[in-house]
Amino acid sequence: MQVHNLSEENSILNTFISEMRDVKIQKDRMRFRRNIERIGELLGYELSKTLSYQSTTITTPLGSCDINLPKNDIVLCSILRAGVPLHHGLLNYFDDAQNAFISAYRQHQKNPESFEIIVEYLACPSLEGKTLILADPMLATGQSMVATFEALKPFGTPKEVHLVSVIGAKAGVDYVQKHFDVETHLWIATIDDKLNDKGYIIPGLGDAGDLAFGEKLQN
Repeated sequence: MQVHNLSEENSILNTFISEMRDVKIQKDRMRFRRNIERIGELLGYELSKTLSYQSTTITTPLGSCDINLPKNDIVLCSILRAGVPLHHGLLNYFDDAQNAFISAYRQHQKNPESFEIIVEYLACPSLEGKTLILADPMLATGQSMVATFEALKPFGTPKEVHLVSVIGAKAGVDYVQKHFDVETHLWIATIDDKLNDKGYIIPGLGDAGDLAFGEKLQN
């Protein structure tokens, strides 16, 4: 798997990441969602450089010109609910993409430090021969990303796969590297060193879903 860690070079991306991490600034949910969206746009821009292009003639009011335009048939799939702002950011750049959504969450057993990934809701078009962009803001253990991809397999075999995340842990990156093809691309804003005993990214930023949309309803 090819890992593209955008934090390896300084850019305005650092500002968005810092605001998402900051315990004072991140309390503003609208700003938190917008920062995820903006990071999604930057990741989408970098991703776009690897797509396939074809020359197209465009007619202007004063003549015509040739320009290379992407020709990939893209399906953008996001993991609910934290993935919604990231989905919006990517969709701002890939506005003609087809869309898929999947619900994947951690189900803890008696031991709070152990869990399994439960996949429930899933809506997806055919993936056969298409470019799949699979987006999840937090790449912690990597299990959600792998479980989601497994759930998508009945919809066909993509021509290429791109994983997109905002913040990941080294352990999660290593995990997905073992489960995805070597030609898969991972686009990520930054990678933290470790996970805690409950599988959360350290230093991370907290629960992205809660910060974006409020605490989950309790059954």
